[in-house]
Amino acid sequence: MRAQRTRPWIAAPALLAVLAAACGTRDDPVGSSAADASDVLVRQRVRVLEEVGHDPAAYTQGLELRGGRLYESTGRFGRSTVAVGPPGQPPAVRVRLPDTWFGEGVTVVGTRLWQLTWRNGVAVERDARTLEEIRRVRYPGEGWGICHQPARQRLVTSDGSAWLTFRDPRTLAATGRVRVTEPGGGDRPVHRLNELECVGDSVYANVYGSPRIVRVDADTGRVTALIDASALVAASAGAGVLNGIAALPGGTEFWLTGKNWPKLFRVRFEGPQDRP
Repeated sequence: MRAQRTRPWIAAPALLAVLAAACGTRDDPVGSSAADASDVLVRQRVRVLEEVGHDPAAYTQGLELRGGRLYESTGRFGRSTVAVGPPGQPPAVRVRLPDTWFGEGVTVVGTRLWQLTWRNGVAVERDARTLEEIRRVRYPGEGWGICHQPARQRLVTSDGSAWLTFRDPRTLAATGRVRVTEPGGGDRPVHRLNELECVGDSVYANVYGSPRIVRVDADTGRVTALIDASALVAASAGAGVLNGIAALPGGTEFWLTGKNWPKLFRVRFEGPQDRP
């Protein structure tokens, strides 16, 4: 809408302000911020709150904290395992996978635990307390990361591409998927999504081979935050890549580790505005 030139006693800027407040325009800062909210990209780093020991022989593929117990899945043919125990302590229970399997991500759903395999096309449902196998479920393609969104009654899985797949938490059947993109520059797809952690409507994903973690709006696939964990990689020099993210209750702190890292780090993600 334009200001009416036939009413000189109302200045054009003032009239525009009145009209914007009444009905909103493309120049309205409130309307603009709402429209562009999905394009806001937060950049954060990790602030280390605590360090504890981690098995340097663990080729970490999946990490999740439930009820104060840390579940960890490890990979490599002939050496893949799933274990559970308090963070920083030897596991209370550890189960080895068949030698021909390559273990991948894990997530807890109620009293059950799902563990993926890489190219074996098999997911194992286990008792979350004892880790005893309950059944095996076939699925197509590769398995990388997995996490659970209870409010949406769905699992979210990755396969090393830029896609996240939604799955039924009982059958593992695919129910939909979303492509993950980074705002700016034509919405670049974010490939090599690996280990996942669900926190509310967001999914945190390790980007395989890099010190980056992305926070993704699971409904749109838009990356809303880039987290630089290179300080942890530097502190674990000589070990493998970053891989392993588990949210603590509340979703503001996380346990992070990597493949064959000797340490597990409790961290908070912070931007420049969060620092003293």
